[in-house]
Amino acid sequence: MFSIIDIETTGLSPKREKITEIAIFVHDGKKVVDEFSTLINPEVDIPYRITQITGINNKMVKDAPKFYEVAKHIVEMTEGTTFVGHNVHFDYNFVRKEFRELGYDYQRKVICTAKLSRKLLPGRRSYSLGKLCPELGIENPHRHRAFGDATATTKLFEILMKVEKNIEAVSLRELNTSLDREIIRKLPHEPGVYYFYDDEGHLIYVGKSKSIHDRVMSHLSNNGTKRAIEMRNLIADIGYERTGNELIALLLESDEIKKHLPRFNRAQRRKNSQWGLFYYKDENGYLRLKIDHNDREELPLTTFNSHQAAKNHVFTLVEAFTLCQKLCGLFDTKGACFHYNLKQCKGACIGEEPPSTYNTRVLQAIEPYRFEESDFMVVGKGRNDTEKSVVLVENGTYRGFGYIDTAFDQNLGPDDLKCCVQTYDDNRDIQQILRSYLKQNGSTQILRF
Repeated sequence: MFSIIDIETTGLSPKREKITEIAIFVHDGKKVVDEFSTLINPEVDIPYRITQITGINNKMVKDAPKFYEVAKHIVEMTEGTTFVGHNVHFDYNFVRKEFRELGYDYQRKVICTAKLSRKLLPGRRSYSLGKLCPELGIENPHRHRAFGDATATTKLFEILMKVEKNIEAVSLRELNTSLDREIIRKLPHEPGVYYFYDDEGHLIYVGKSKSIHDRVMSHLSNNGTKRAIEMRNLIADIGYERTGNELIALLLESDEIKKHLPRFNRAQRRKNSQWGLFYYKDENGYLRLKIDHNDREELPLTTFNSHQAAKNHVFTLVEAFTLCQKLCGLFDTKGACFHYNLKQCKGACIGEEPPSTYNTRVLQAIEPYRFEESDFMVVGKGRNDTEKSVVLVENGTYRGFGYIDTAFDQNLGPDDLKCCVQTYDDNRDIQQILRSYLKQNGSTQILRF
């Protein structure tokens, strides 16, 4: 499956500019099976020179969705597909940057129709989309608009597929010669964790996916960044572990990365866990919020990439729940906080508001970061039809996961399920994985005890 994608932007640099329009055509190798296009509100002004090229102006995008509002749909629509574009790195790097700002690592294998055209259609005067298409009889009356350019790229891609039927294989010809192609062929299309090893048997990367085969293939054909190409060229062996469902894959991946610190996982994992939001009860009975480094034994409510990002988040909570700046660590004073003088604080900072009423609002503010129950199990799909997976949380602490065969007993109790659980370490990343998964999967089978 392929996702032919084109975007329009406010400029040329992914680091500084934003997306203003995106179009996606999902192609099954024979025909387009799904499509999506929309203007995007970039939340910045569109330069006049860009409007002259694309025709997209600030008025047009004013009421358009922001990127985060369509991000989930883009992820789901392109899951398990190859990202195809003309000069694909431009589009791919912009899309990755937008997701990175949302805290999501968007990765797809990529195919560049410009590069493929040079290889499969040699001797052309130009390989720009605007000049190549007329030579091939492809009409594009809407140049420099995402839908028009994506449509033209789709037609070009179909021409290239007629020349090279196994078009994905073109990008796999430069793999490490030590990597057995039979291993790739046997990778399962199931949820799980996969492992990449170099020629000396060193573990260099651990990943997870709903489909091990599709995600590994995305790495092996990824020409998106220098780092991705470097890792791809080092892969000499591939291992995997089927998990039965995405939650276990997420938990196992996190544990394996922390245990082995693979070369291509390490930097990312450290970057994402510098600051945390904690809470405690002071000597006067008030619940306080505190931003601190994530090197404490206590697990934070949530984590941030920077101290400023953490402060901005706490400011948001203070405004939303009428909390005290002083008790949230944002205003250092022996007396009343600044908001008290503006009548935006009810006086917890000087004892005017009793702890009972103030703490109620604090608990409401931090509720999204805490488990609704302190003792529960998440029972999910196992690795075969008769197996169930079990994730155990006791006293608000993650204990681990395991599997149990239900072929001979469909009415297993909590004690039976506990016996199958293998112990794993709890940490802030695990807590965040569980909270996020439970929030997004309301129908998940929860067993309280």
